[in-house]
Amino acid sequence: MSRQATIFEQLARVQINVAHPAEQYMMRLHAPDIAAHALPGQFVHLQVAEGARLRRPISIMLSNPEQGTIDVLFKVVGEGTRLLAQKQAGDILAVCGPIGVPFDISDTSRRYACIGGGVGIPPMIFAADRLQQAAGHPMVFAGSEVPFPFALTASRFLLPGIPAAAMMTIQSLESRDIPCRLASGNPELFGTFSGYVADLAALWLEALPTEERDKVTILSCGPHPMLRSVAQLGARFGVQTFVSLEEHMACAIGGCAGCVVETHEADGTHYRRICVDGPVFDATQLNWD
Repeated sequence: MSRQATIFEQLARVQINVAHPAEQYMMRLHAPDIAAHALPGQFVHLQVAEGARLRRPISIMLSNPEQGTIDVLFKVVGEGTRLLAQKQAGDILAVCGPIGVPFDISDTSRRYACIGGGVGIPPMIFAADRLQQAAGHPMVFAGSEVPFPFALTASRFLLPGIPAAAMMTIQSLESRDIPCRLASGNPELFGTFSGYVADLAALWLEALPTEERDKVTILSCGPHPMLRSVAQLGARFGVQTFVSLEEHMACAIGGCAGCVVETHEADGTHYRRICVDGPVFDATQLNWD
């Protein structure tokens, strides 16, 4: 994985900010420099209001370099994201990005299992989209305990190991021929796998022939307990696994060292900054206790 050297600060114009159930919002920003350089796994740092001291880190869900836009998904969890939810088309936000080490998806001969939970789903959509453009082989598993903030449809793809009742998928992925399945513990979410998203992915991995499983790389983003389960999944099947960590950040450019994580590497223990040394890490390097 290579770190992108260029970070842009732009005054980005809000094009849309669409509300979804459970206080989830989909925002599109016109930020041409960021859109031109963004890679899956990277994030932007948004100023939620004029004069606000701390910005909010939010993963990039899609980038359209031709249109100069980026899409982000966020959930209202505090005052900062509540202010962000109030933004309307035409409003201007100070945005810094793209920031961080992206996922390495350069080997398109591999099969990438993209596992996302909650607001960790967007980087998985971004990775799958870029892989599909490069004639790669993405597969998306998405989990949520609240209604998914996407249009859903029944999938036409038959996937090994996946229960027939779990037939729903994200419509935008289906239209781009990207296989996807959904998981939830919410019984009201029809057509989803009843359980954790890592368990859904495990059924698929288990059903693959050994020679196909050996070609799989797992990419994941989501809450810490989910990432721990995904790391265990990778270890169980001997599949290389990379995770994107979610963390509160102050500066987001490596200056404050307020988002440090302990890593265990070949040359010893290190303390890495999630914002610029990550957010993507090899799951085997992290302490999941």
